[in-house]
Amino acid sequence: MDNNKRLDKKNIRWPVFIPAYAITLITAIYGIVDSKGLASVSNSFFNWSLDTFGWLYQLVVMASLIFSFALLLSSKGSIRIGGKDAKSKMPFWTWFAMALTGGVASGIVTWGVNEPLIYFGNAYGELDTLGIQAFSDEAARFAIGRSFYNWSFVPYAIYALTGVITAYVYFNKKQRLAVTSTLQPLFGDRITRGGLSHGIDTLSLLGNVLGLSSGLSACIIIITTGLNYTYGIDNGLMLFILVGAVTIFLYTFSSYVGLEKGLQKVAGLNAYFYYGLLAFLLVIGPTLFIFKNTTAGLAEWFQNFWGWGLDPNTIGGKPLVNSWTLFDWACWIAYAPVTGIFLGQISYGRTIREFLVVNLILPSIFGIVWFGVWGNSALFMQMTGQVDLVNTILNHNAVTALWQFLQNLPFGLGTIVIPINMLVVMISFVTAADATSNNVASLCVKDIPIGAEAPGKLKVLWGVTIGVIAIVLAAFGGTEQGVEGMKALAAAGGFFVLFVFLIQVVSAVKMFFIDKVVE
Repeated sequence: MDNNKRLDKKNIRWPVFIPAYAITLITAIYGIVDSKGLASVSNSFFNWSLDTFGWLYQLVVMASLIFSFALLLSSKGSIRIGGKDAKSKMPFWTWFAMALTGGVASGIVTWGVNEPLIYFGNAYGELDTLGIQAFSDEAARFAIGRSFYNWSFVPYAIYALTGVITAYVYFNKKQRLAVTSTLQPLFGDRITRGGLSHGIDTLSLLGNVLGLSSGLSACIIIITTGLNYTYGIDNGLMLFILVGAVTIFLYTFSSYVGLEKGLQKVAGLNAYFYYGLLAFLLVIGPTLFIFKNTTAGLAEWFQNFWGWGLDPNTIGGKPLVNSWTLFDWACWIAYAPVTGIFLGQISYGRTIREFLVVNLILPSIFGIVWFGVWGNSALFMQMTGQVDLVNTILNHNAVTALWQFLQNLPFGLGTIVIPINMLVVMISFVTAADATSNNVASLCVKDIPIGAEAPGKLKVLWGVTIGVIAIVLAAFGGTEQGVEGMKALAAAGGFFVLFVFLIQVVSAVKMFFIDKVVE
């Protein structure tokens, strides 16, 4: 199906589109009529879901990590996606740029500074249960180590698993491009037809819609906070609407023109921004401290890996585990089944081992380097008394410190870096939303031929609807951290998809290690 052809109503999967769009539309209307009510309901659900099922999130995520490495190191890694004669359509590093920027959104740019600072200063009680003294050297090691854990191998295993099984069933087993196709090894062809198929794809779609809404909401909050803090622009409703509208236009337009014309170019540009900012800060920042505390953070991470990985919140406490690690897992799982469709679509011609290197190993290393450089630079600024960034977080919201940190870079370079960083935040989200909009729309279409995309008009429809929810949450959903409504909605999305993802993990084990593989 050509992305630019007319939208053919006969090709729409109405049993998926109607309930998913109806629930999304009701959420948007509810948010407009009673924004505080939406935030309150989302928060209540957020707390219940993680308190009740935090243990399951941890077990499923750790299982996906173990499986992904087992597959990477096994003989199955040599299987070529698309068959022995399949050839990739893009260079290796273009592929990596699309995979990295299409999945990371704007989160790593923002939390690379703010998350370590929040842990270090015990901003919301993250260290209370652990008995670590805020602002101590131990807190600095913990802050970096915990950030490494939350932003490297464990979460990327979620994307890697769903992506590799989607690519395999689509290109090698010639199954339909849908979440239910990845469950076929367990349930047979009946899972790909009828009400059960529609229900699973609807839940996966809803999880992605809620996740994308929360991501856009966070992007709007980050940029409006930066404009307000740095340039004194009034942080009112009109600014939220303006920033939201610009972002929606960019990602819907990019998605409309297609993956090859849109996302490849945007992702490549954004990757260069990432690399440039890393190199820039490493050169002008506290280089020795970066290397020393990164090494100490790695030690903290390795020493506590299994304790953190199996903590349902009874070890580290709710402020740390629920509001950070489990919330992160809920977000990644919300995106996972449908993000897997995107990662699978762009992996044609690569081996399974290459796929796992690009979608698990390399982005994890990138996350460690990013937090090592940005996080430690911010910690050094706090520890040496240059600026009280933690106090800024406590008196504003959880994302403000990013802009104060950049404002206080040596030699007045913040004047140049701040607008560049705003652009990176915007482009980072646009690349992720571009991919996600295509994924959401793809689930609403019958039997997309290999190499084709969903109709552009359908992607635009979803993009605009999601944008309305995000703007409402950004403007009215915040509490003390400024992003609570967004966080709660993302966790709701993850809960919708958790059980689908659990079955995908089991299906993947059977497909690659029990059933006969298709090369």
